[in-house]
Formats: sequence, C-alpha cells, structure tokens
Amino acid sequence: MRAARWEWLPPLGLVALALGVWEGWVRAAGTPRWLLPPPSAIGRALLSDRALLWHHGGVTLREVLLGFALALVAGTLLAATIDASRTVERAVYPLVIASQTVPIPALAPLLLIWFGYGLLPKVLVVALIGFFPICVNTVDGLRAADRETLALLRGFGAGRWTRFRLVKLPGALPFVFSGARVAVAVCVIGAVFAELVGARAGLGHLLTRSAAQLLTARVFAAIVVLAAMGIGLFGLVALAERWLLPWRRYTTGTGGR
Repeated sequence: MRAARWEWLPPLGLVALALGVWEGWVRAAGTPRWLLPPPSAIGRALLSDRALLWHHGGVTLREVLLGFALALVAGTLLAATIDASRTVERAVYPLVIASQTVPIPALAPLLLIWFGYGLLPKVLVVALIGFFPICVNTVDGLRAADRETLALLRGFGAGRWTRFRLVKLPGALPFVFSGARVAVAVCVIGAVFAELVGARAGLGHLLTRSAAQLLTARVFAAIVVLAAMGIGLFGLVALAERWLLPWRRYTTGTGGR
C-alpha cells in the first residue's frame, strides 16, 4: 500500500514541472491570456466559474453515465449472443467490427435530426462510442473459457446456461471490466462530441460558447473538469473490479505489493 502511494510521485512531479514551465514561459513571453492563459489563471477560472462548471459538468456526467450503462448492457448481451450462436457471429460480428470505420461524431447531426435536441441523442452517441470495447472484450473473454472444464460439465449433463453461468461468465468478467475501463473514458469524449451539435447545456456546449467569447481560461477549466471526470470514472470502474473480483489481486501479480 505504501509503495502504491509512492507510485503517484513521478507523474505528479512531472505535471508540476510542466505547469511551472508553462507558467514561466507565458509570463516571460508576454503571451496574451486570450491566446494561452497561464495555469494560475486557469486555477482562478476553476474557482470563479465553479458554479457554472458544476452545472454543465452535471449535465455531461448524466449523459456519460446513461450512455455507459446502455453500452454496458447492450455490449455484454450482444457478446453473449455472438458466443452462443455461430450464425449470429458470422452475421453480426463483422458488422460490429466494420462499425468502427464510421466516425461516430459524424452521426451526431443525424441523431439530432431524428431525436431532437433532448437528452436521447447525446446518450446514444455516448453509447455508440462505448459499445465497441465492451462488446469485443467480452467476446474475447467468453471465448477464453477453459475448454476442459466446459467438457467436464458437458459430460455431467450440464446445459448451455449452466456452463455459461459457472464457467464462461466468471472467466469473462476480467475482460468485461477491461473493456469497461476503456469505454468509460472514451464515453466522456463521446459526450463532448454530442454536445458540440445542438446542445443547450454540458461541458461541450460550455467549451464552444467560451471559445467563441475568447474566454480561454474557462475553456481550459472545462477541459480540466472533463479530464478529472474521465480519471474519476476510470478509477471507479477499477475499484468496482477490485471489489467484485478480489481474486484478481492474486492472479495478476499485484497481490504481494
């Protein structure tokens, strides 16, 4: 545990060094604050605009959580269906892979036309972005199930559901969480993309409006909030994995640290 605390020192030191260089360079060069504000100005914007950031951040967080939940449910269900049916795998799995060639942010205007300016199109964009890593990782996890254990259960007369419940699903959970960690981080990016088109609130909307007004410190403050949101959600998923899969601490070589 003590070693884990020391692991944070190098990245924190690097960030502190980068901020110090940034602050000194901007002040020495006399760069206009509307062009590139120093970190101190961004810190003041975080404090002075905290009510505004809190309001818009809450909107974005709701979109992220709803979209991530939808992606998690849809991704795991489709992955289980693909694993259970060779026909579905041949018909659907190539389409899932091919869907990543379509730029999801480009679909935002279409979703806006189809579903209006409310919450639904933003949630759908977030879900579409988070769906792929969850689905693909879950499929890989289900396929990695121990064949000898499955054969043993089949020999004892266990049905497909029993084999799925006792072997495939528990073995696939680390893969599900791996995909979920990636998905929850990119879902924050998806929410920003969705809010850039036709949104009335959210950090993406605040970014666009602040940039148009040359409030660059507020733009950076919103980016800091988005980064903190992504890191926080990633950490929550990792914490949920440690809580639900405690044996992973001992099977991944981290239990003795």
